[in-house]
Amino acid sequence: MSSLLSHNKDQPRIRKSLSDSCPASSTAATKSLRHERLSRLGSSGPTDTSTNHAESYFLRRENRLSARKKAEEETMNNDYKKFSTLGLHLWILKKQMYEKALATNQRLKSRLETSKQELTMIQEQLQRAQNGTSSDCASNMLEAEKKASWSLKKRISDMEEQLKVKAELKTENQRLKDENGALIRVITKLSK
Repeated sequence: MSSLLSHNKDQPRIRKSLSDSCPASSTAATKSLRHERLSRLGSSGPTDTSTNHAESYFLRRENRLSARKKAEEETMNNDYKKFSTLGLHLWILKKQMYEKALATNQRLKSRLETSKQELTMIQEQLQRAQNGTSSDCASNMLEAEKKASWSLKKRISDMEEQLKVKAELKTENQRLKDENGALIRVITKLSK
């Protein structure tokens, strides 16, 4: 077996092509293939084939580039639509939060004002009671005034806490305004 392998290695390899085995049929086949190529290109000579190849190359290239550009424009339009609806939703949400905070602020201010008026009335009554004639009646009134004063002070402290919450809502609203502005800037950059 090894002698056969060494023998095969020593011999040069010989390849026969189709043209070597049957020269008449290969020449006819080559001519027909060449004729088909020329008829497909629709050219009259060898110089026309090179220009046709160049023209078809540039035409295919232009078609590819225009298709790519169209796809990019469609993607940008879709992104713009997404960002514009997102910006609109954020703007509506921000507006609703602002209106709620404004209404809460007005309500708290009016409650604080009425509580202050009640407190001044109670303090006046307390002053009158302290200067009053009857000590039993005055002491009962004084205790009632103290309770009322204490409850009003508690209400005032509650309202002050609510005003603090309102301040937090204002800062949150400002943050949302800033985010909305940033989104609008991004949308305008994307739309360009």
